[in-house]
Amino acid sequence: MKTYIEERAVEVANFIINSNATVRETAKKFGISKSTVHMDVAK
Repeated sequence: MKTYIEERAVEVANFIINSNATVRETAKKFGISKSTVHMDVAK
């Protein structure tokens, strides 16, 4: 994975864990698609 993708994945995962957010809420917060959130967290 590219470095910026890894950094985003960690940031997204931390946000979900700390705020108990849904994928939809996370996608809206970071301005990315729900599919991207799923891919980042799964990989």
